Amino acid sequence: MPRKIMFFDIDGTLMEDSASHFVPESTVTALRKAREAGNLLFVNTGRPVINVDADVRVLGFDGYICGCGTYIEIGGKEVFYHSNDRTLCKETAQLVRDCDCAPLYERRDAFFFDPKTRDLPFIRTIRDTFRMQEKNVWRSVDDEDFSFDKFVIAYDEQSNLTRFKAGIAPHFAYIDRGYGFGEMAPLPFSKQTGMEYVLKYYGMDKSDAYAIGDSLNDLPMFAVAGTSIAMGNGEMLIPHADYVTDDLWHDGISNAMAHFGFF
Repeated sequence: MPRKIMFFDIDGTLMEDSASHFVPESTVTALRKAREAGNLLFVNTGRPVINVDADVRVLGFDGYICGCGTYIEIGGKEVFYHSNDRTLCKETAQLVRDCDCAPLYERRDAFFFDPKTRDLPFIRTIRDTFRMQEKNVWRSVDDEDFSFDKFVIAYDEQSNLTRFKAGIAPHFAYIDRGYGFGEMAPLPFSKQTGMEYVLKYYGMDKSDAYAIGDSLNDLPMFAVAGTSIAMGNGEMLIPHADYVTDDLWHDGISNAMAHFGFF
């Protein structure tokens, strides 16, 4: 059987979310069988690598694309990393303040919050979740070593989203996550560029590549995958997929992998 490679989003795909950590037993079994059959399995996530915890790593993957393509790990070794110039980081943080948004700045080794912005509920929930996970939530934009690889914002009707999007446009792609939540990846990096790197590393063609996700930040994966798969719970992503599987709670990953002959 020819070897295939599959790229997986985390939240809403591999597991319910970072708070519940629920992973269907069928997913664990499918991943194991697929690797035993000689296939390659990669996480491809917007999360920075610092936020890819043991509950993900224990599932067994050949590598990790993190931070929307800004970090790549293969076989336990870092093979690629990109971060942003510190001057750009400071200018961006000021723009976020001026536009009255609430940010979370993400780096491969740290998270940075901004106490000088409004405490919007979405960012507060992330911070509280990180605190329960015993992660350091006290790093600040005002720290001397502040810099980031990518970032997210929460916004509401008081935020100047138009000005914000115009200000970041030369440097960052804006990904609409819905529900007052936006994700920014540095240009030209994305989940797509991470996949392209991995395929080149293994000398594999896109026809051998499958990507599975549930939200619009997974759309860049679809551009390079030979076969794109949307989870049944991924309403916004479904119109863009080659194939729609069941939702996370009804064995979506296992059913998709069986359908495409991964085991």
